[in-house]
Amino acid sequence: MTALLEFDRVGRRFTTPRGPIKAVDDVSFSVFPGDVICLVGESGCGKTTTGKMVTGLVRPTSGRVLFEGRDIWAMPEREFKTYRKAVQIVHQDPYASLNPVHTVYQTLSAPLLHHKLAHGREEAMTQIVRLLQIVELTPPQDFLEKYPHQLSGGQRQRVSVARALTLNPRLIVADEAVSMVDVSIRVSLLNMLLRLRSELGVTFIFITHDLGVAKHFAAGGRIGVMYLGRIVELQPATQLIHSPLHPYTKALLAAVPEADPDLTRNKERVKLRSLEIPSLLHLPSGCTFHPRCPLYENGLCDVERPELAAVGEQRAVACHVVARELGQATTEGSSVAAGSLREGGVAR
Repeated sequence: MTALLEFDRVGRRFTTPRGPIKAVDDVSFSVFPGDVICLVGESGCGKTTTGKMVTGLVRPTSGRVLFEGRDIWAMPEREFKTYRKAVQIVHQDPYASLNPVHTVYQTLSAPLLHHKLAHGREEAMTQIVRLLQIVELTPPQDFLEKYPHQLSGGQRQRVSVARALTLNPRLIVADEAVSMVDVSIRVSLLNMLLRLRSELGVTFIFITHDLGVAKHFAAGGRIGVMYLGRIVELQPATQLIHSPLHPYTKALLAAVPEADPDLTRNKERVKLRSLEIPSLLHLPSGCTFHPRCPLYENGLCDVERPELAAVGEQRAVACHVVARELGQATTEGSSVAAGSLREGGVAR
């Protein structure tokens, strides 16, 4: 199966008054039609920048972003516009992503009329009513003339999802799409997004800092764990949750709260060497996780940077110690890992 979207050793640097910052560094992965991949990590790990490069909002400084095998930044203008319509984004903050002076009708009709997917108000209204029903804002007539300040946080985010669906996208990047809404309605939003995936065949890249959310949303898909701009582990979601490889992934899982107090008390604790996250301005040599890593080996981890290497079917990890224990070598490179996961990474 041909990948819908592929990252080929993609990097992005930003220039700041204090020096250059590697927000994303040598990231490779593939996404297939109907697939779902969650990118997980702490704030500042490069998740959102990766999502913006997927949607063409940010241009990489190295590597290639391929859409159906074509480098999006080498596309002619007309083809690039088609790509931009096919890949949409749902932003984290529904309070900031919706224009406060536009009604729900105006927000949803603008892309329909601009791209001539609807001709006139009546045709646009028909499509908007259908979209509001899809995102479970019913009855639609109660929402058409409302402004964002008249909606709850969950309703605003549903409008944002409806706006992303106006152009019939093939891929949606959901950037922390449930982190700004009440915990009580997060599950309903996640289930709504999963229903869109199954009913409309929409492919998802879901960005979150919460492994609990990733576990729910990526069931049947994959989870990629990011740390300081790099993917350090990529596995099918169920495998990663039950059998994590990288010590950073284990630390994230150990921090996920459990509803059952017995599970919380008996959960394995990961003792990090340090709780301090290194500055992006002064990244550690070798493995950037080595100042915090409980598996640290002097003369190896602080000298040689591990690559994301395949360590079995559909599994890849960037860790010298783990790869050695599993009988692999991390010098194979991230492109090898990405390639080994391509055919097996889709939930079928």
